[in-house]
Amino acid sequence: MTKRIFAASLPMLSLLAASTLAFPASAQQGEPSAEESAQGDVSVTIYQNNQALVQDIRQLNIPRGTTRIEFPDVSAQIRPQTLSFNADGTAIVEQNFDFDLLTPQKLMEKAIGQTVTLVRTNPATGTETREQAEVLSTAGGVVVRIGNRIEVLRDDGLPVRVIFDGVPPNLRARPTLSVTLNSNRSGTRPASIRYLTPGLGWTSDYVALYNEARGTVDMQGWVTLTNNTGTTFHDADTLLVAGTPGQSGGRPRPDMVRPGTQTADRERLGDFYLYPIDGRTTIANAQTKQVSFLDVQSVPARRIYSIRSNWLQSDSDFRPASSAISFNSSREGGLGDALPAGTVRFYQRDMQGNPQFIGENNIGHTPMGSTLSLRTGDAFDVFMQAEVENRQVITPAEFERSARYRVFENGELTREVQIDRTVDYYRTTMRYTFTNAKPEAVEVEMTQGGLDRGWWGRDFRVVSEDVEGEQINYGNRRYRVRVPANGERVVRVTYESRY
Repeated sequence: MTKRIFAASLPMLSLLAASTLAFPASAQQGEPSAEESAQGDVSVTIYQNNQALVQDIRQLNIPRGTTRIEFPDVSAQIRPQTLSFNADGTAIVEQNFDFDLLTPQKLMEKAIGQTVTLVRTNPATGTETREQAEVLSTAGGVVVRIGNRIEVLRDDGLPVRVIFDGVPPNLRARPTLSVTLNSNRSGTRPASIRYLTPGLGWTSDYVALYNEARGTVDMQGWVTLTNNTGTTFHDADTLLVAGTPGQSGGRPRPDMVRPGTQTADRERLGDFYLYPIDGRTTIANAQTKQVSFLDVQSVPARRIYSIRSNWLQSDSDFRPASSAISFNSSREGGLGDALPAGTVRFYQRDMQGNPQFIGENNIGHTPMGSTLSLRTGDAFDVFMQAEVENRQVITPAEFERSARYRVFENGELTREVQIDRTVDYYRTTMRYTFTNAKPEAVEVEMTQGGLDRGWWGRDFRVVSEDVEGEQINYGNRRYRVRVPANGERVVRVTYESRY
């Protein structure tokens, strides 16, 4: 399967006000490169609920007895309670996570009550002046005491540098996990840590090019990785899991007509499908990366127009039908894959051959073999108006004539009609007027709802219909109405009911 990778860095945050903070060179560390990183053999399993499992195996020289080992370059959002550590011949005694990272803001906060050096440069002469200042507060700005005066460092256009004597011992340039171990021997050996972290997640997006003349759709699926953990994971073996472990329920599937029953040709983990990324990849902090996982052409698809009418609904005006594109994810003649939850965006070529955006919709986790009908918007040219054309009270005898009889053989009950003269009986004719301004005929799926009115409307009967309907369930009946090109069509359905 072809993989395409694109990377884009997010903008950096600005420094504190207009001041430049100076400190020893050993503390001036940005994001480490692959050579500088302390990470070892990294494997990352990423879930779709903004959670990831990180496994990092490092070669460490562990002395005999009780010792403290540091693991820099872990996620800044690590969940310490999920940590597991393993190294031959060792037992973990204590663990600490130093998440107070070295930033200009944190450095200034740690300097409250201490003396720093302010260096101001005269922009006209270039002359530098130095003053000793005590940091009083950093709430909403930096407040300092210089001699007998109080001053607020502000952005007044004059270059200012703040010089510190050193870095506070409890500030770390990189997220660091420290573990106190008890080892029964000394020597270099593999040590592995495993932990869960938020801030690393993935979503799936689909680009679908619909060809109405051919009745097909070309579909590309993209995985978008987002890393906001504060740490870059170098040369990581990356695995994506389609599902949300540990959460009940699932995303709604309003546009799935029927879920499939086919098993996709992918590795499964319990109830989840796995989507490995070919080769190792670096997932940089504050970066979005895209990887292709689906590329299928000429999948059979069709446009569907649909609209719904409630019981006794009389529209004051015409309503537009919904426009949707229907396709299948089956192995035979479909996409041939299980689809992770995501957004499907549809495009269609104009007369010049340029793809134009025509709508989008979301899907939930979709098994292979599913039939989907994704709404892309309201139709411009196809409308319907539902009206109660006639509604009259009828006699129980008239109602009885349309009763459904239950026939049994061999002397058993052959007829059963319930006559209840304490209720009213109605004959209702609904008129549905469809219009079509397109130069070709269209088929509109119209669903009449509300046929199951509960205990107060205990029987609905369809006694005549211009178009044969399909009873979807007890309360809904669907009609497929063909509307001629540049024309209209009127469909009438008569119901008998008791109330």
